[in-house]
Amino acid sequence: MAEFVELEAQDGVRMPWNVIPGTKQEASNCVIPISAIYTPIKPFQNMPVLPYSALRCRTCRSVLNPFSIVDFAAKIWICPFCFHRNHFPPNYSSISDDNLPAELFPQYTTIEYDQTPSSHVPPCPPVFMFVVDTCMIEEEMAFLKSSLSQAVDLLPDNSLVGLITFGTFVHVHELGFGQIPRTYVFKGSKDVSKDQLLDQMSFFTKKPKPATGVIAGARDGLSTESISRFLLPKSECEFALNSVLEELQKDPWPVPADLRATRCTSTALSIAASLLGACVPGSGARIMAFIGGPSTEGPGSIVSKILSEPIRSHKDLDKDSAPLYHKAMKFYEGLSKQLVHQGHVLDLFACALDQVGVAELKIAVERTGGLVVLAESFGHSVFKDSLKRVLHAGDCDLGLSSNGIFEINCSKDIKVQGVIGPCASLEKKGPLCSDTVVGQGSTTAWKMCGLDKATSLCLIFEIVNKESPDATIQSTSNQFYFQFLTYYQHYSGQMRLRVTTLSRRWVAGPGSIQDLTAGFDQEAAAVVMARLVSFKMETEAEFDPIRWLDKSLIHLCSRLGDYQKDSPSTFSLSPRLSIFPQFMFHLRRSQFVQVFNNSPDETAYFRMILNRENVSNSVVMIQPSLISYSFHSGPEPALLDVATIAADRILLLDSYFTIVIFHGATIAQWRKAGYHDQPEHQAFAQLLQAPRDEADAIAKERFPVPRLVICDQHGSQARFLLAKLNPSATYNSDAPLPGGDVIFTDDVSFEVFLDHLQRLAVQ
Repeated sequence: MAEFVELEAQDGVRMPWNVIPGTKQEASNCVIPISAIYTPIKPFQNMPVLPYSALRCRTCRSVLNPFSIVDFAAKIWICPFCFHRNHFPPNYSSISDDNLPAELFPQYTTIEYDQTPSSHVPPCPPVFMFVVDTCMIEEEMAFLKSSLSQAVDLLPDNSLVGLITFGTFVHVHELGFGQIPRTYVFKGSKDVSKDQLLDQMSFFTKKPKPATGVIAGARDGLSTESISRFLLPKSECEFALNSVLEELQKDPWPVPADLRATRCTSTALSIAASLLGACVPGSGARIMAFIGGPSTEGPGSIVSKILSEPIRSHKDLDKDSAPLYHKAMKFYEGLSKQLVHQGHVLDLFACALDQVGVAELKIAVERTGGLVVLAESFGHSVFKDSLKRVLHAGDCDLGLSSNGIFEINCSKDIKVQGVIGPCASLEKKGPLCSDTVVGQGSTTAWKMCGLDKATSLCLIFEIVNKESPDATIQSTSNQFYFQFLTYYQHYSGQMRLRVTTLSRRWVAGPGSIQDLTAGFDQEAAAVVMARLVSFKMETEAEFDPIRWLDKSLIHLCSRLGDYQKDSPSTFSLSPRLSIFPQFMFHLRRSQFVQVFNNSPDETAYFRMILNRENVSNSVVMIQPSLISYSFHSGPEPALLDVATIAADRILLLDSYFTIVIFHGATIAQWRKAGYHDQPEHQAFAQLLQAPRDEADAIAKERFPVPRLVICDQHGSQARFLLAKLNPSATYNSDAPLPGGDVIFTDDVSFEVFLDHLQRLAVQ
């Protein structure tokens, strides 16, 4: 798959079909939709940033690109999307064959423009509103307070900071009043509108309320001094903020033994959103919510206060017996619309042994492009290290950018069904919108309130032509074009426009199978299928994911495989497709499809991360990587199979969310005997250290930071490895290899799965 990785390194795009079926019928026969996984602001080594505005087509608004046809004599360019002829403006008058502007260089299919207007008021600095839960035990409070004070240290000096704490009541802290701590208190069970909020927080004491119009920000009639009571530059409020955090106590209201704490998460988030909407609309503001338990008060509560009533499970959601679920979903959908309209981001840090409501909050976090971290405790390294990664501007910072708008333009035989990923529809309808909607659809423009270097969108297209596309213009006859435009505020404060233009060949008719197979990217295909199946499981009632995945795989193999009819032994797949069945086997067993043993919160969390990561990271979530360390050889990739376990090996499993270091029985005995501390067993000490170093290197690059599990063969934590392995040896098969292991499961092994696939594909 090296050439697909090279294409990604040039444009940040991976497509399952790099040669595209040219007609509607052929595309539907291909099973996997025509789609692309695109990382809008992926950093590139040698991409130029041009200091002028982009030149756009008069008709379809697409940007001048290397695929445009240029007539140097007449100073005209023809748009490859709508074939319209455009004149070059005077500042391009000196162009010729030997004097090209950068956007026409064939290698610059991805390019950036600095769109910051010259009359530009300096951009609003980044805004961080901390929303902190106080209904937790003292120990958790201590962990959280220490992480928050570290976080405040890491914030840029010019960034504006605000603080809201909540439990039974919501406390908005006035940081601009340094003499004594001052807070405004709101009742957790009451809905507070934006106008009520401004009135009660005495925004209009010095300056009367404007009679008409929206009240938002300094431009629209709020005095800057009233804004700076709640949002202050870090350099000015660091002392006040740290003293409030030091004094922070757990929620003082008593909780009877048979009840849950009164926690009004939704009211606190609603107040935070309204306050930011009034003070800094349209700026890159982030609400960072730190939540330590389930919401029990207000419109977004997920469970009643009575402890004997359990929190909703997947079964309850399937049977529609979670009474509060729909009300909470409706509330967070409304909150997501408000945040998208304001251009603000909701980040969620959920740390509790029980659920906190990630499944309900998902819509508000995902539509605003927020980050999400789920851990068992605020003292856990998963939370602490991930929070540092968000705010730390070092070599592996996330590159948090804001206020993005993403647009698509494509050839006229292609329509857009939608996007699955962290964005919200801007409802810009047009001839390019398909009637079939997948994800955020019926639009060609999306809002991305928050985006970072790794944020990736999955774009789903549809071929609309019934017959082969007409070869009207010979030179562009068998090419389809796509253009992705991302307008966003770079973390340096500049407004940038990133333009990526792609060209892909289409084929139709007999003999096109070889071409389609040659352009098939099986990793990208597996990731698109994973996002699609997760989306369908959430939106379609009575959807059977296993059956859908199996049918899709059988159709694909019978269309692209080599075989004689009804003879399974003759079946073979080209190397381009050979790993795809393996990906599907692991996807069927993954946490995206198998919800048994996971809470709705965990499932929502896994899917949110899958929906924002690039192809290589998503593949690790679907099919984990396994590396084997032993005395006989250096570290080498191993089969994800129970047969790989041996007593004298160490295995390192990376399943994205968890990294497992698994010591074989003999290695574990030697380690317990302390051999690695003896000078003559230096080699053993090195063997034990090597997987630790590799695990540290992986964790450094990744967000959220993965959980590290170190375990021994036959130990209780070995389940983290065994659950991911192909069960080729189970409790009812033949005896395993000496020193090996068996898995107690009734799941079929990959060999049986492949055997069934071959039998069904050749029918």
